Amino acid sequence: MVRPVTSVEWKHLTGDITVAQGNTSTLRQPGRGKTNPNCKTHVEGKGHRRGDIHRRAPAMAVGLFRVCLVVVTAIINHPLLFPRENATVPENEEEIIRKMQAHQEKLQLEQLRLEEEVARLAAEKEALEQVAEEAQPNDTRAAWDLWSTLCMILFLIIEVWRQDHQDGPSLECPGGDEDELPGLGGAPLRGLTLPNKATLSHFYERCIRTATADAARTREFVEGFVDDLLEALRSLCNRDSDMEVEDFIGVDSMYENWQVDRPLLCHLFVPFTPPEPHRFHPELWCSSHPVPLDRQGYAQIKVVRADGDAQGCVCGKTKLGEDMLCLLHGKNKTTQPEDSGMEDLLCARESPYLDTMQVMKWFQTALTRAWHRIAHKYEFNLAFGQLDTPGSLKIKFRSGKFMPFHLIPAIQCDDSDLYFVSHLPREPSGETTACSTDWLLSFAVYERHFLRMMLKALPEGACHLSCLQIACFLLSKQSRLTGPSGLSSYHLKTALLHLLLSRRAADWQAAQLAARLHELLCFLEKSLLEKKLHHFFLGNRKVPEAVGLPEAVHRAEPLNLFRPFVLQRSLYRKTVDSFYEMLKNAPALVTEYSLHVPSDHAILPPKAVVL
Repeated sequence: MVRPVTSVEWKHLTGDITVAQGNTSTLRQPGRGKTNPNCKTHVEGKGHRRGDIHRRAPAMAVGLFRVCLVVVTAIINHPLLFPRENATVPENEEEIIRKMQAHQEKLQLEQLRLEEEVARLAAEKEALEQVAEEAQPNDTRAAWDLWSTLCMILFLIIEVWRQDHQDGPSLECPGGDEDELPGLGGAPLRGLTLPNKATLSHFYERCIRTATADAARTREFVEGFVDDLLEALRSLCNRDSDMEVEDFIGVDSMYENWQVDRPLLCHLFVPFTPPEPHRFHPELWCSSHPVPLDRQGYAQIKVVRADGDAQGCVCGKTKLGEDMLCLLHGKNKTTQPEDSGMEDLLCARESPYLDTMQVMKWFQTALTRAWHRIAHKYEFNLAFGQLDTPGSLKIKFRSGKFMPFHLIPAIQCDDSDLYFVSHLPREPSGETTACSTDWLLSFAVYERHFLRMMLKALPEGACHLSCLQIACFLLSKQSRLTGPSGLSSYHLKTALLHLLLSRRAADWQAAQLAARLHELLCFLEKSLLEKKLHHFFLGNRKVPEAVGLPEAVHRAEPLNLFRPFVLQRSLYRKTVDSFYEMLKNAPALVTEYSLHVPSDHAILPPKAVVL
């Protein structure tokens, strides 16, 4: 834009024009007829006068050009002639921002719908390719593959362009995404400082280690009681028609030595199998047809017959005569239809898939019957702790104290250490199963094995579990202050497992406690801001082969544990605010709990656990 002409420049231009166009003989003062005696303007001859006029002609042209330039500049800069565009701020900026947020939510929902549509189209494409391979010649199949590839490339180009166009900054909202937080791109942890090494060490020794000193005795008592309870349950079951219960498996923090909260809580998996001749056949999401993104990590358990007709025998589907005998199954081994008696095997109605609700009812009923059989042997009561959680039990002593523990029914995945469970106590709010036949895949046993394997490689007295305990302690106290959020102790544990693979063993010495805790919280902050925290085992090629994961787990796509934050904006905002509030309160909490041990962290007297 052309800048306005100042008063000094205007006087300079007009002065040049006045000199160029003035009287060649004399210069007179304004308003007077006399000749100014101080000016020398007399010209001696006509010839000399004509030469002077020719010399001043270019100066006059330049002066006229400057006058025209000044006039044009004044016209261009006049505010009434050319008003500036986009110079006003929208009257209702909040309404525009709200509409943009709603529009962006619609675009994200549309993106998820398109992702599911792409997965469905990919499945249809695979089916069409199989049909084409069997029915069409090689040249036709190659042409079809080429055409499909070109269509897919074109679709991907359009999708990438759409994503770029969608993610681009809006003219009405120059601030960018409404989820952009001040911590992104700034100082780590927003510049908040954690307690120093000496304070953390004193806090850990006085508060955490003292509070969990009786964890071994608690585990021993719970295991002895559960062993007796399950033995009574087995004695009441009919082996020909009831589920067979196996020995329990200890998992989670109590068996990985990083329990923090009081009261101490044991988590025990109780595997069970169907009666003969049936067996469980799990169908993983990563080994079958594509599933929606929110169903990743789940599987369906199909109840099939162990003596199924792999050769395609029809003896169970047709009526054989009295004089006819099946050579595969014999007279007494005739196959039965798949759907006969499935409801008695805890399956969903008119479905061969195991139902979580049916398993919950069966397990609670079986535990109640088993307790009634052995209740006379103990001097305490047993009750269910949470009605919506199967196997959540609570031992109530006559002194008024109690001891909770969880018995979780589980199904083993083939011959691996993977287990399918109907629920997890740490499952975030809002992450409930959409279908009663969906079973959650648990890596708890593999996590326990991995931590044991890393403990052998780390230096003596390594600080990795101490870092996890302090972080879980801060998260627990913050949840009591501001309520639960989308962040759980399992997310902290997953972040620690990732750091164990990325750091050298020497970096986890006891003297590095403060540095490793700061790194753990920074890793969690980065994951929160990016809304991305990958599952440690699924699709992670860095996991050592000595862990023994199944091949299907290695080939699976990485699973984002923070995916609910993409759609649930309120949950994400609350989680981030709670995280930074936890960091802000960390120095005060550590100092306060270092001075005295509160009553909820005091050691239970021996009579509360030794019976």
